[in-house]
Amino acid sequence: MAVEEVEEVEEANKVEDVAEGAEALAASAVYYPVAPGVQLNVRRGPSSTSQLVKKLAVGSRVPIRCQTRGERVSGPYGTTDIWDSIAPGQYVSDAYVKTGSDGFVTVRCSG
Repeated sequence: MAVEEVEEVEEANKVEDVAEGAEALAASAVYYPVAPGVQLNVRRGPSSTSQLVKKLAVGSRVPIRCQTRGERVSGPYGTTDIWDSIAPGQYVSDAYVKTGSDGFVTVRCSG
């Protein structure tokens, strides 16, 4: 096998390893239910005045990748200043997500 062929095979194996790692991470993600009957706004930052990114359908479940403090919001699950990052640049108030806790349930968002 030529050197170029070996390098191509090694690169393909690296790509497969990364894909498998991403699949395992997605499979292990915990999804939390949004409050019943709520079509939840997803914001660019942890504030109700931050740009609206999208609205989640009633009955949605969300993964929480990290959490941060932001605007204090009251909702079905209490009053809190915790915001859940469900994807990069996408935040929802924890007051609308049933995590089973009044505090942080995962790592804090960096930056």
